[in-house]
Amino acid sequence: MSTDAYTALVHAPAPGAPLIFAFHGTGGDENQFFGLARQLMPQAGVVSPRGDVSERGAARFFRRTGEGVYDMADLAARTEKMAGFVAAHRKANPGSPVYGFGYSNGANILAAVAFKHPELFDRIGLLHPLIPWTPEPVPALAGRDLLVTAGRRDPICPWPMSEELIDWFSEQGATVSTRIHDGGHEVRPEEIDALALFLNQAKTAA
Repeated sequence: MSTDAYTALVHAPAPGAPLIFAFHGTGGDENQFFGLARQLMPQAGVVSPRGDVSERGAARFFRRTGEGVYDMADLAARTEKMAGFVAAHRKANPGSPVYGFGYSNGANILAAVAFKHPELFDRIGLLHPLIPWTPEPVPALAGRDLLVTAGRRDPICPWPMSEELIDWFSEQGATVSTRIHDGGHEVRPEEIDALALFLNQAKTAA
């Protein structure tokens, strides 16, 4: 797969610095988190792709047939396309740890890639993910670092499903950090603070 499989904003990392993939939510685009990623880790590279599915004009990374109802065949195909895109950028940046974070639909495509290709990301931040099925076990996630953020009153990503996903990652042996608030689907400042800490702790460790 090519590094230009998606329309994307790309900034090269400083030598040895991480490469961060930033995935927007439904209706966002490549600009939604590009600046934030650069602000959180100024030396890092950033790849911020635009979803190639249009839902009544809103960009997404895969199709759905209703709220929380995914077109699973389309998700499978687009997961492989995204995995190839990420792998191509990894190959183009040897020596750079690869991190990813995404919000809502962006978190969902990131999680789907991690389920199938856990080797592609060294750290994963999922902001308000919704995975409406129980994934098969992924032993290769053991030791991976993850952050999951959620709202207890989120009408899009119900808290019980978020909790189940957190538990599932822990059962795989991943090291899971969380930041949970009492709000809804909005990304709150404390989530951004948690993401900044999560990414930069990884930078120190690297």
